[in-house]
Amino acid sequence: MLAPPRDETRSGSRALFVVCAATLLVLMNYTAPVAVLPETARSLGAGLTTQTWLINAITLGLAATLLVAGSLGDDFGRRRVFRIGLALLAVSTAATAVAPNAGTFIAARVVQGVAGAAILAAGLGLLGHAFHTGAGRAHATARWASMLGAGIAIGPLASAALAAVGSWRWFYVILAALAAVLALAGGPLLEESRAARAARVDVPGVLTLGAGLALLLVAVTTGRTGWLRPATLVPLALAAVLLAAFVAVQARGRAPMLDLALFRRVDFRIATLGALFTGLAALGPSTVLPTLVQRLIGVSALGAAGLAFVWAGASFVVSNQMRRLGTRVAPARQLALGFALTAVGYVTMLGYADARSWLRTIPGLLLSGAGSGLLNAALARMAVASVPADRVAMGSGANNTARYVGAALGVAASITAASSMLPDGQSAGFSAHGADAVLLLGAALAILGIVVALGSFTARSPRRS
Repeated sequence: MLAPPRDETRSGSRALFVVCAATLLVLMNYTAPVAVLPETARSLGAGLTTQTWLINAITLGLAATLLVAGSLGDDFGRRRVFRIGLALLAVSTAATAVAPNAGTFIAARVVQGVAGAAILAAGLGLLGHAFHTGAGRAHATARWASMLGAGIAIGPLASAALAAVGSWRWFYVILAALAAVLALAGGPLLEESRAARAARVDVPGVLTLGAGLALLLVAVTTGRTGWLRPATLVPLALAAVLLAAFVAVQARGRAPMLDLALFRRVDFRIATLGALFTGLAALGPSTVLPTLVQRLIGVSALGAAGLAFVWAGASFVVSNQMRRLGTRVAPARQLALGFALTAVGYVTMLGYADARSWLRTIPGLLLSGAGSGLLNAALARMAVASVPADRVAMGSGANNTARYVGAALGVAASITAASSMLPDGQSAGFSAHGADAVLLLGAALAILGIVVALGSFTARSPRRS
Protein backbone atom coordinates (compact mmCIF):
# COMPACT_ATOMS: atom_id res chain seq x y z
CA MET A 1 0.00 0.00 0.00
CA LEU A 2 2.89 2.35 0.73
CA ALA A 3 5.08 1.47 -2.23
CA PRO A 4 6.53 4.56 -3.88
CA PRO A 5 4.53 6.19 -6.71
CA ARG A 6 5.19 4.83 -10.16
CA ASP A 7 6.94 7.95 -11.43
CA GLU A 8 9.28 7.83 -8.44
CA THR A 9 9.88 4.12 -8.97
CA ARG A 10 10.94 4.73 -12.57
CA SER A 11 13.19 7.68 -11.76
CA GLY A 12 14.57 6.45 -8.44
CA SER A 13 14.97 2.67 -8.66
CA ARG A 14 18.46 2.85 -10.20
CA ALA A 15 19.55 5.48 -7.68
CA LEU A 16 18.18 3.32 -4.85
CA PHE A 17 20.13 0.27 -6.04
CA VAL A 18 23.45 2.07 -6.46
CA VAL A 19 23.20 4.06 -3.22
CA CYS A 20 22.15 1.01 -1.20
CA ALA A 21 24.96 -1.12 -2.68
CA ALA A 22 27.54 1.55 -1.84
CA THR A 23 26.14 2.00 1.68
CA LEU A 24 26.39 -1.76 2.20
CA LEU A 25 30.09 -1.69 1.26
CA VAL A 26 30.77 1.25 3.61
CA LEU A 27 29.19 -0.47 6.62
CA MET A 28 30.81 -3.84 5.83
CA ASN A 29 34.14 -2.06 5.81
CA TYR A 30 33.29 -0.09 8.97
CA THR A 31 32.75 -3.21 11.09
CA ALA A 32 35.20 -5.63 9.39
CA PRO A 33 38.05 -5.36 11.97
CA VAL A 34 35.80 -6.06 14.97
CA ALA A 35 35.77 -9.86 14.66
CA VAL A 36 39.39 -10.24 13.56
CA LEU A 37 41.00 -7.62 15.81
CA PRO A 38 43.42 -10.05 17.55
CA GLU A 39 44.71 -11.45 14.22
CA THR A 40 44.98 -7.99 12.65
CA ALA A 41 46.79 -6.59 15.68
CA ARG A 42 49.31 -9.46 15.73
CA SER A 43 49.99 -9.11 12.01
CA LEU A 44 50.54 -5.34 12.26
CA GLY A 45 52.37 -5.37 15.60
CA ALA A 46 49.71 -3.25 17.32
CA GLY A 47 49.64 -2.94 21.11
CA LEU A 48 46.49 -2.62 23.23
CA THR A 49 46.22 1.17 22.88
CA THR A 50 46.88 1.04 19.14
CA GLN A 51 44.14 -1.58 18.75
CA THR A 52 41.59 1.06 19.73
CA TRP A 53 42.77 3.09 16.74
CA LEU A 54 42.46 0.07 14.43
CA ILE A 55 38.71 0.26 15.15
CA ASN A 56 38.21 4.00 15.69
CA ALA A 57 40.34 5.43 12.86
CA ILE A 58 37.56 5.08 10.30
CA THR A 59 35.14 6.80 12.69
CA LEU A 60 37.51 9.76 12.86
CA GLY A 61 37.43 10.16 9.08
CA LEU A 62 33.67 9.72 8.98
CA ALA A 63 32.74 12.11 11.76
CA ALA A 64 35.19 14.82 10.72
CA THR A 65 33.99 15.03 7.10
CA LEU A 66 30.32 13.95 6.93
CA LEU A 67 28.89 17.45 7.23
CA VAL A 68 31.53 18.79 4.85
CA ALA A 69 30.71 16.09 2.29
CA GLY A 70 27.00 16.78 2.53
CA SER A 71 27.47 20.51 2.05
CA LEU A 72 29.80 20.00 -0.92
CA GLY A 73 27.31 17.57 -2.45
CA ASP A 74 24.46 20.08 -2.24
CA ASP A 75 26.56 22.85 -3.78
CA PHE A 76 28.76 21.05 -6.33
CA GLY A 77 26.71 17.97 -7.20
CA ARG A 78 25.67 14.98 -5.11
CA ARG A 79 26.51 12.45 -7.82
CA ARG A 80 29.98 13.95 -8.24
CA VAL A 81 30.75 13.73 -4.51
CA PHE A 82 29.25 10.23 -4.34
CA ARG A 83 31.44 8.92 -7.20
CA ILE A 84 34.57 10.54 -5.74
CA GLY A 85 33.75 8.77 -2.48
CA LEU A 86 33.48 5.38 -4.22
CA ALA A 87 36.78 5.85 -6.04
CA LEU A 88 38.48 6.93 -2.81
CA LEU A 89 37.00 3.91 -1.01
CA ALA A 90 38.49 1.55 -3.62
CA VAL A 91 41.97 3.09 -3.37
CA SER A 92 42.08 3.36 0.45
CA THR A 93 40.73 -0.16 0.92
CA ALA A 94 43.43 -1.52 -1.36
CA ALA A 95 45.94 0.33 0.85
CA THR A 96 44.63 -1.40 3.99
CA ALA A 97 45.00 -4.77 2.25
CA VAL A 98 48.74 -4.26 1.77
CA ALA A 99 49.47 -2.20 4.91
CA PRO A 100 52.87 -3.30 6.32
CA ASN A 101 52.32 -1.84 9.81
CA ALA A 102 49.70 -0.39 12.14
CA GLY A 103 50.45 3.24 11.21
CA THR A 104 49.78 2.65 7.51
CA PHE A 105 46.64 0.66 8.28
CA ILE A 106 45.29 3.41 10.56
CA ALA A 107 46.03 6.14 8.00
CA ALA A 108 44.25 4.16 5.29
CA ARG A 109 41.26 3.61 7.61
CA VAL A 110 40.99 7.36 8.20
CA VAL A 111 40.84 7.87 4.41
CA GLN A 112 38.23 5.11 4.21
CA GLY A 113 36.20 7.16 6.69
CA VAL A 114 36.45 10.23 4.44
CA ALA A 115 35.30 8.11 1.48
CA GLY A 116 32.45 6.67 3.52
CA ALA A 117 31.38 10.17 4.54
CA ALA A 118 31.07 11.22 0.89
CA ILE A 119 29.07 8.08 0.06
CA LEU A 120 26.68 8.26 3.03
CA ALA A 121 25.99 12.00 2.94
CA ALA A 122 25.71 12.38 -0.84
CA GLY A 123 23.94 9.02 -1.23
CA LEU A 124 21.11 9.85 1.13
CA GLY A 125 20.95 13.26 -0.54
CA LEU A 126 20.52 11.55 -3.94
CA LEU A 127 17.61 9.54 -2.53
CA GLY A 128 16.04 12.67 -1.06
CA HIS A 129 16.13 14.22 -4.53
CA ALA A 130 14.88 11.11 -6.36
CA PHE A 131 11.99 10.42 -3.94
CA HIS A 132 10.03 13.55 -3.10
CA THR A 133 6.73 12.24 -1.69
CA GLY A 134 6.23 11.08 1.89
CA ALA A 135 5.50 7.48 0.88
CA GLY A 136 8.38 7.38 -1.59
CA ARG A 137 10.86 8.73 0.91
CA ALA A 138 9.64 6.36 3.63
CA HIS A 139 10.21 3.45 1.23
CA ALA A 140 13.65 4.61 0.04
CA THR A 141 15.03 5.65 3.42
CA ALA A 142 13.89 2.39 5.04
CA ARG A 143 15.72 0.45 2.32
CA TRP A 144 18.81 2.62 2.85
CA ALA A 145 18.64 2.17 6.63
CA SER A 146 18.37 -1.60 6.22
CA MET A 147 21.74 -1.54 4.44
CA LEU A 148 23.29 -0.16 7.64
CA GLY A 149 22.18 -3.29 9.48
CA ALA A 150 23.10 -5.57 6.60
CA GLY A 151 26.60 -4.14 6.34
CA ILE A 152 27.18 -4.43 10.08
CA ALA A 153 25.97 -8.05 9.90
CA ILE A 154 27.96 -9.15 6.87
CA GLY A 155 31.24 -7.26 7.49
CA PRO A 156 32.49 -9.11 10.60
CA LEU A 157 31.21 -12.47 9.33
CA ALA A 158 32.89 -12.09 5.94
CA SER A 159 36.18 -10.87 7.40
CA ALA A 160 36.24 -13.67 9.98
CA ALA A 161 35.42 -16.32 7.38
CA LEU A 162 38.15 -15.08 5.02
CA ALA A 163 40.63 -14.86 7.89
CA ALA A 164 39.83 -18.47 8.85
CA VAL A 165 40.59 -19.81 5.37
CA GLY A 166 43.38 -17.41 4.42
CA SER A 167 44.13 -13.95 5.75
CA TRP A 168 42.28 -10.95 7.14
CA ARG A 169 43.73 -9.00 4.20
CA TRP A 170 41.57 -10.88 1.68
CA PHE A 171 38.47 -9.06 2.84
CA TYR A 172 39.94 -5.70 1.87
CA VAL A 173 41.15 -6.98 -1.50
CA ILE A 174 37.64 -8.14 -2.40
CA LEU A 175 35.93 -5.02 -1.07
CA ALA A 176 38.33 -2.73 -2.98
CA ALA A 177 37.46 -4.57 -6.19
CA LEU A 178 33.72 -4.27 -5.53
CA ALA A 179 34.02 -0.54 -4.80
CA ALA A 180 35.97 0.00 -8.04
CA VAL A 181 33.35 -1.87 -10.09
CA LEU A 182 30.50 0.11 -8.49
CA ALA A 183 32.31 3.41 -9.08
CA LEU A 184 32.72 2.61 -12.78
CA ALA A 185 29.37 0.94 -13.47
CA GLY A 186 27.08 2.65 -10.97
CA GLY A 187 27.95 6.28 -11.59
CA PRO A 188 26.28 6.53 -15.02
CA LEU A 189 23.02 5.19 -13.52
CA LEU A 190 22.67 8.25 -11.27
CA GLU A 191 21.21 11.64 -12.12
CA GLU A 192 23.10 14.71 -10.96
CA SER A 193 21.40 17.03 -8.49
CA ARG A 194 22.50 20.11 -6.60
CA ALA A 195 21.07 23.09 -4.76
CA ALA A 196 19.76 26.01 -6.80
CA ARG A 197 22.28 28.48 -5.39
CA ALA A 198 25.79 29.66 -6.14
CA ALA A 199 28.30 26.96 -5.24
CA ARG A 200 30.75 28.15 -2.65
CA VAL A 201 33.08 26.40 -0.20
CA ASP A 202 32.85 27.48 3.43
CA VAL A 203 36.61 27.22 3.99
CA PRO A 204 36.66 28.48 7.62
CA GLY A 205 33.79 26.11 8.42
CA VAL A 206 35.54 23.14 6.80
CA LEU A 207 38.80 23.78 8.64
CA THR A 208 37.34 24.48 12.10
CA LEU A 209 34.83 21.62 12.02
CA GLY A 210 37.16 19.02 10.53
CA ALA A 211 40.06 19.83 12.85
CA GLY A 212 37.79 20.21 15.88
CA LEU A 213 36.08 16.86 15.43
CA ALA A 214 39.37 15.12 14.63
CA LEU A 215 40.95 16.43 17.84
CA LEU A 216 37.84 15.50 19.84
CA LEU A 217 38.06 11.90 18.62
CA VAL A 218 41.81 11.81 19.28
CA ALA A 219 41.13 12.90 22.87
CA VAL A 220 38.32 10.38 23.31
CA THR A 221 40.42 7.53 21.93
CA THR A 222 43.48 8.31 24.05
CA GLY A 223 41.28 8.92 27.09
CA ARG A 224 41.07 5.21 27.87
CA THR A 225 44.70 5.39 29.05
CA GLY A 226 43.97 8.31 31.38
CA TRP A 227 41.62 11.29 31.09
CA LEU A 228 43.89 13.68 33.00
CA ARG A 229 47.00 13.04 30.90
CA PRO A 230 48.28 15.88 28.64
CA ALA A 231 47.83 13.58 25.62
CA THR A 232 44.10 13.69 26.33
CA LEU A 233 43.59 17.15 27.82
CA VAL A 234 45.48 19.13 25.15
CA PRO A 235 43.53 17.83 22.10
CA LEU A 236 40.30 18.06 24.13
CA ALA A 237 40.91 21.74 24.91
CA LEU A 238 41.89 22.51 21.30
CA ALA A 239 38.79 20.69 20.06
CA ALA A 240 36.57 22.82 22.31
CA VAL A 241 38.15 26.02 20.97
CA LEU A 242 37.85 24.96 17.32
CA LEU A 243 34.25 23.74 17.62
CA ALA A 244 33.29 27.01 19.34
CA ALA A 245 34.97 28.83 16.45
CA PHE A 246 32.97 26.71 13.99
CA VAL A 247 29.71 27.76 15.64
CA ALA A 248 30.78 31.42 15.48
CA VAL A 249 31.75 31.10 11.81
CA GLN A 250 28.42 29.47 10.93
CA ALA A 251 26.46 32.13 12.80
CA ARG A 252 28.15 34.99 10.92
CA GLY A 253 28.89 33.47 7.51
CA ARG A 254 26.99 34.46 4.37
CA ALA A 255 26.88 30.88 3.03
CA PRO A 256 27.35 28.64 6.08
CA MET A 257 27.95 24.93 5.78
CA LEU A 258 25.39 24.33 8.54
CA ASP A 259 22.40 26.63 8.90
CA LEU A 260 22.18 27.07 12.68
CA ALA A 261 18.61 28.32 12.31
CA LEU A 262 17.61 24.71 11.65
CA PHE A 263 18.12 23.97 15.34
CA ARG A 264 15.04 26.08 16.05
CA ARG A 265 13.03 23.33 14.39
CA VAL A 266 11.89 20.53 16.69
CA ASP A 267 12.23 17.83 14.03
CA PHE A 268 15.85 18.77 13.23
CA ARG A 269 16.84 18.90 16.91
CA ILE A 270 15.23 15.54 17.62
CA ALA A 271 16.87 13.99 14.53
CA THR A 272 20.33 15.28 15.49
CA LEU A 273 20.12 14.37 19.19
CA GLY A 274 18.52 11.04 18.31
CA ALA A 275 21.46 10.26 16.01
CA LEU A 276 23.96 11.21 18.74
CA PHE A 277 22.32 8.87 21.27
CA THR A 278 22.03 6.13 18.66
CA GLY A 279 25.80 6.23 18.29
CA LEU A 280 26.32 6.36 22.05
CA ALA A 281 23.82 3.70 23.09
CA ALA A 282 23.44 1.37 20.11
CA LEU A 283 26.67 1.50 18.10
CA GLY A 284 29.22 2.01 20.90
CA PRO A 285 28.48 -0.98 23.18
CA SER A 286 27.58 -3.25 20.26
CA THR A 287 30.91 -2.57 18.56
CA VAL A 288 32.84 -3.62 21.67
CA LEU A 289 30.65 -6.66 22.48
CA PRO A 290 32.23 -9.17 20.00
CA THR A 291 35.73 -8.46 21.37
CA LEU A 292 34.50 -8.92 24.95
CA VAL A 293 32.85 -12.23 24.08
CA GLN A 294 36.04 -13.44 22.40
CA ARG A 295 38.30 -12.55 25.30
CA LEU A 296 36.05 -13.38 28.25
CA ILE A 297 34.33 -16.54 27.03
CA GLY A 298 36.85 -17.83 24.49
CA VAL A 299 34.56 -17.75 21.47
CA SER A 300 36.38 -17.91 18.11
CA ALA A 301 36.54 -14.96 15.74
CA LEU A 302 33.95 -16.62 13.50
CA GLY A 303 31.69 -17.26 16.49
CA ALA A 304 31.95 -13.63 17.62
CA ALA A 305 31.12 -12.53 14.08
CA GLY A 306 28.10 -14.82 14.21
CA LEU A 307 26.86 -13.03 17.33
CA ALA A 308 27.35 -9.68 15.60
CA PHE A 309 25.34 -11.12 12.70
CA VAL A 310 22.43 -11.90 15.03
CA TRP A 311 22.32 -8.30 16.27
CA ALA A 312 22.78 -6.67 12.88
CA GLY A 313 20.52 -9.20 11.13
CA ALA A 314 17.66 -8.21 13.43
CA SER A 315 18.45 -4.57 12.66
CA PHE A 316 18.32 -5.26 8.90
CA VAL A 317 14.98 -7.09 9.06
CA VAL A 318 13.26 -4.43 11.18
CA SER A 319 14.60 -1.49 9.14
CA ASN A 320 13.53 -3.17 5.92
CA GLN A 321 10.02 -3.81 7.25
CA MET A 322 9.58 -0.15 8.17
CA ARG A 323 9.16 0.60 4.48
CA ARG A 324 5.77 -1.17 4.73
CA LEU A 325 4.61 0.93 7.66
CA GLY A 326 5.77 4.11 5.98
CA THR A 327 4.18 7.28 7.31
CA ARG A 328 1.79 5.47 9.65
CA VAL A 329 4.37 5.56 12.48
CA ALA A 330 5.75 8.93 13.61
CA PRO A 331 9.58 8.94 13.44
CA ALA A 332 9.91 10.24 17.02
CA ARG A 333 7.79 7.35 18.29
CA GLN A 334 10.03 4.96 16.36
CA LEU A 335 13.03 6.49 18.09
CA ALA A 336 11.51 6.07 21.54
CA LEU A 337 10.59 2.44 20.87
CA GLY A 338 14.01 1.75 19.35
CA PHE A 339 15.81 3.09 22.42
CA ALA A 340 13.48 1.12 24.71
CA LEU A 341 14.22 -2.16 22.91
CA THR A 342 17.94 -1.36 23.03
CA ALA A 343 17.84 -0.83 26.81
CA VAL A 344 15.80 -3.99 27.44
CA GLY A 345 18.15 -5.99 25.22
CA TYR A 346 21.22 -4.88 27.16
CA VAL A 347 19.62 -5.65 30.53
CA THR A 348 18.68 -9.12 29.25
CA MET A 349 22.35 -9.89 28.54
CA LEU A 350 23.61 -9.05 32.04
CA GLY A 351 25.69 -11.85 33.56
CA TYR A 352 26.63 -13.60 30.31
CA ALA A 353 30.38 -13.26 30.93
CA ASP A 354 30.18 -14.43 34.54
CA ALA A 355 28.20 -17.47 33.40
CA ARG A 356 30.59 -17.94 30.45
CA SER A 357 27.59 -18.49 28.18
CA TRP A 358 27.34 -16.87 24.79
CA LEU A 359 23.83 -18.34 24.47
CA ARG A 360 22.63 -15.88 27.10
CA THR A 361 23.41 -13.02 24.73
CA ILE A 362 21.09 -14.19 21.93
CA PRO A 363 17.71 -12.83 23.22
CA GLY A 364 19.33 -9.52 24.12
CA LEU A 365 21.08 -9.27 20.77
CA LEU A 366 17.77 -9.83 18.96
CA LEU A 367 16.01 -7.18 21.04
CA SER A 368 18.74 -4.55 20.84
CA GLY A 369 19.23 -5.31 17.14
CA ALA A 370 15.53 -4.74 16.49
CA GLY A 371 15.83 -1.48 18.40
CA SER A 372 18.75 -0.44 16.21
CA GLY A 373 16.67 -1.19 13.12
CA LEU A 374 13.90 1.13 14.30
CA LEU A 375 16.44 3.84 15.10
CA ASN A 376 18.15 3.60 11.70
CA ALA A 377 14.88 3.78 9.76
CA ALA A 378 13.54 6.71 11.77
CA LEU A 379 16.78 8.71 11.56
CA ALA A 380 17.17 8.24 7.80
CA ARG A 381 13.64 9.50 7.29
CA MET A 382 14.07 12.46 9.65
CA ALA A 383 17.46 13.44 8.19
CA VAL A 384 15.83 14.06 4.80
CA ALA A 385 12.50 15.46 6.03
CA SER A 386 13.82 17.91 8.62
CA VAL A 387 15.74 20.15 6.20
CA PRO A 388 14.82 22.19 3.09
CA ALA A 389 14.66 20.20 -0.13
CA ASP A 390 17.82 21.81 -1.52
CA ARG A 391 19.86 20.87 1.56
CA VAL A 392 19.10 17.15 1.87
CA ALA A 393 22.76 16.08 1.64
CA MET A 394 23.66 18.59 4.34
CA GLY A 395 20.86 17.16 6.50
CA SER A 396 22.23 13.68 5.94
CA GLY A 397 25.74 14.88 6.78
CA ALA A 398 24.64 16.56 10.00
CA ASN A 399 22.65 13.51 11.10
CA ASN A 400 25.40 11.02 10.36
CA THR A 401 28.03 13.29 11.93
CA ALA A 402 26.10 13.16 15.19
CA ARG A 403 25.70 9.38 14.85
CA TYR A 404 29.40 8.62 14.35
CA VAL A 405 30.65 11.14 16.89
CA GLY A 406 28.31 9.35 19.30
CA ALA A 407 29.67 5.99 18.13
CA ALA A 408 33.27 7.06 18.80
CA LEU A 409 32.34 8.36 22.24
CA GLY A 410 30.35 5.18 22.89
CA VAL A 411 33.22 2.87 21.89
CA ALA A 412 35.70 4.77 24.08
CA ALA A 413 33.30 4.85 27.04
CA SER A 414 32.53 1.13 26.63
CA ILE A 415 36.20 0.15 26.53
CA THR A 416 36.85 2.29 29.60
CA ALA A 417 33.92 0.67 31.44
CA ALA A 418 35.00 -2.83 30.41
CA SER A 419 38.53 -2.33 31.76
CA SER A 420 37.64 -0.37 34.89
CA MET A 421 36.53 -3.26 37.13
CA LEU A 422 39.53 -5.58 37.06
CA PRO A 423 40.12 -8.15 39.83
CA ASP A 424 42.89 -7.52 42.37
CA GLY A 425 46.27 -8.18 40.84
CA GLN A 426 45.09 -7.74 37.22
CA SER A 427 46.41 -4.52 35.68
CA ALA A 428 45.09 -4.78 32.13
CA GLY A 429 42.37 -6.45 30.11
CA PHE A 430 38.67 -6.98 30.71
CA SER A 431 36.53 -8.64 33.39
CA ALA A 432 33.03 -10.08 33.71
CA HIS A 433 32.03 -7.15 35.92
CA GLY A 434 33.38 -4.82 33.24
CA ALA A 435 31.24 -6.56 30.63
CA ASP A 436 28.15 -5.92 32.76
CA ALA A 437 29.24 -2.30 33.24
CA VAL A 438 29.24 -1.87 29.45
CA LEU A 439 25.67 -3.19 29.23
CA LEU A 440 24.44 -1.00 32.08
CA LEU A 441 26.11 2.05 30.51
CA GLY A 442 24.43 1.30 27.17
CA ALA A 443 21.04 0.85 28.85
CA ALA A 444 21.39 4.15 30.72
CA LEU A 445 22.29 6.00 27.51
CA ALA A 446 19.35 4.39 25.71
CA ILE A 447 17.00 5.60 28.45
CA LEU A 448 18.34 9.13 27.94
CA GLY A 449 17.61 8.62 24.24
CA ILE A 450 13.98 7.84 25.12
CA VAL A 451 13.80 11.13 27.01
CA VAL A 452 15.15 12.98 23.96
CA ALA A 453 12.63 11.32 21.63
CA LEU A 454 9.68 11.89 23.95
CA GLY A 455 10.65 15.55 24.22
CA SER A 456 9.17 16.05 20.76
CA PHE A 457 5.70 15.14 22.04
CA THR A 458 5.64 18.18 24.35
CA ALA A 459 6.54 20.49 21.46
CA ARG A 460 5.06 20.85 18.03
CA SER A 461 5.08 17.76 15.78
CA PRO A 462 7.42 17.56 12.77
CA ARG A 463 5.95 19.39 9.83
CA ARG A 464 6.95 16.75 7.35
CA SER A 465 7.28 12.98 7.52
